[in-house]
Amino acid sequence: MMLKPKFMPFSIENNMRKIVVIGVLGMLFMGCNQEDTPIKVSADELHASVDKVTEVMINDIFSPPVASRIYAYPNIAAYEIIAKSNEDYNTLAGQARDLTAIPDPEDPATLNYDLAAMIAHMDVSRRLVFSEDKINVLRDSLYTLWSETNEDEFESAKTYGLAVAEHISEWMSNDNYNQTRTMPKFTVNTEDPSRWQPTPPAYMDGIEPHWNKIRPFVIDSAGQFKPTPPPPFSMEEGSEFYKEVREVYDISNKITAKGDESEEIAIAQFWDCNPYVSVTRGHLMFATKKITPGAHWIGIVKIATRKTNSDFDDTLYAYTKTSIAIADAFISCWDEKYRSNLIRPETLINEHIDDSWQPVLQTPPFPEYTSGHSVVSGAAAIILTDIFGDNFSFDDDTELPYGLPVRSFNSFNEAADEAAISRMYGGIHYRTAVDIGVNQGRDLGRFVIQNLDMKNETKLASNQ
Repeated sequence: MMLKPKFMPFSIENNMRKIVVIGVLGMLFMGCNQEDTPIKVSADELHASVDKVTEVMINDIFSPPVASRIYAYPNIAAYEIIAKSNEDYNTLAGQARDLTAIPDPEDPATLNYDLAAMIAHMDVSRRLVFSEDKINVLRDSLYTLWSETNEDEFESAKTYGLAVAEHISEWMSNDNYNQTRTMPKFTVNTEDPSRWQPTPPAYMDGIEPHWNKIRPFVIDSAGQFKPTPPPPFSMEEGSEFYKEVREVYDISNKITAKGDESEEIAIAQFWDCNPYVSVTRGHLMFATKKITPGAHWIGIVKIATRKTNSDFDDTLYAYTKTSIAIADAFISCWDEKYRSNLIRPETLINEHIDDSWQPVLQTPPFPEYTSGHSVVSGAAAIILTDIFGDNFSFDDDTELPYGLPVRSFNSFNEAADEAAISRMYGGIHYRTAVDIGVNQGRDLGRFVIQNLDMKNETKLASNQ
């Protein structure tokens, strides 16, 4: 006969109680652990947010000036939050035109400022693009991750980040951008042979003819860095202007004769950055999607901050200062473009020298003088040199996603000089537009440095 062990019911009940108690304690521990786990935000998340903005801008085909605006405001929103907590940084309120101080957080002692900055960056970004759903995908995935890590910390940062985003968006709404959307198209002057004419293959209208009415961030006015005029228009052989037209034609023929071995063509293609390139196949015409000049330099910011292992705050500082200079550079350049309203090389060469000639690059749809890429590159290079130092060597892989190889530079200014001369190699600018343009940008960049007190110690890092 099988004997039943004594006290078995008690043992089972006791064990069950132990299991329940252990389970409850485990749940309590896990809950406390989740609640106490701080959310760590790194520079990688910021890079991802900026990269997503670039991706969306390519998809939505924003013009170079508009793209510069889309970079600047989200960076400023995030930077202003960091300036609240990091004593190394100073607010832009009272420095950037018409910007007032952002609200104070309700509980500054417990707020995760980096997290709030990321949330503000993504929220302002989505307000500036058409395909905001693409930014929402990144936002929602990060929201889920952060909420599961520490819900209370996330909710607090979210509340504050969105409040700052609203403050910056209100400031942004008064920069005249919306008003310029309803202003008339640019009127082409067909009576004056020196004036810009739409160029093949798409013969697009001149883009953003009223961009000089956009409120600048730092410069006093759109015309503050008005460059000297280009040589007087004349297609008489021997005139200074004719020599510049002929130089574009001769350089183009020389470098295209080299074929695939042409370093000049490689340079032109690397710095093309034209989001309006039209491709014709049969009866169809469509646009290939590329980054803008400003986007290329924002990519260089990413390269520099990663090379120096910059943390979240230092990375955001570099993005913000560079994007502000780029945005003001476009305002300055576009002011001159539609003032001088100069005709492009392609039009004159086809009419006066060679009707079958085509430039290496497709001519973008706006007047020639000064070179936009030259101005923007000069400004960005000055800012980045101020942050990271001169003789900062880097490998520029910004164009890899668009099928172009890496190019290496010994300094930011060297890269800017190459970007400028690339416009002549591409057959879309005269020499004066390039030379004067890059100096226009550098002068503007120096002004930004002198008039923005953002970091208490100027140098972020030096090239090792």
